[in-house]
Amino acid sequence: MVDERNEVKIRLKRGAWEIEITCSEDKIKQAVESVLAGMSSTIEHTPTLREEVKRGSLTCRGLIESLWSEGWFSVERSLSEVHEELARRGYHYDKTAVSHSLTDLVRENILTRIGTMRNYRYVQKKPPSTQ
Repeated sequence: MVDERNEVKIRLKRGAWEIEITCSEDKIKQAVESVLAGMSSTIEHTPTLREEVKRGSLTCRGLIESLWSEGWFSVERSLSEVHEELARRGYHYDKTAVSHSLTDLVRENILTRIGTMRNYRYVQKKPPSTQ
């Protein structure tokens, strides 16, 4: 049993794991080393959101393309609707970034826009390929 006067609590966090170790002062090094060794053998590296963004898979444009590939643009959508859908999915981009990405997809004939300036609605021009 650990003597409460010499008891030490250590909290380690690695990736999504958080572990609390309670042990005597003289066993700290051994306990931490064994926990870290065990964690490194069981935890695989999962990319962080920042790493995903660096790789380009979570860019504003990439996310809008994924909406398109899901068929989300099979009905007309406003800039606000696109912005809200991205936010609902946890991606909070500035509306100007969303607007620029939509404009790029219109130029590439993936989407088309209907309406007048400041009141455009976006819809798929060509359907996503079914693979």
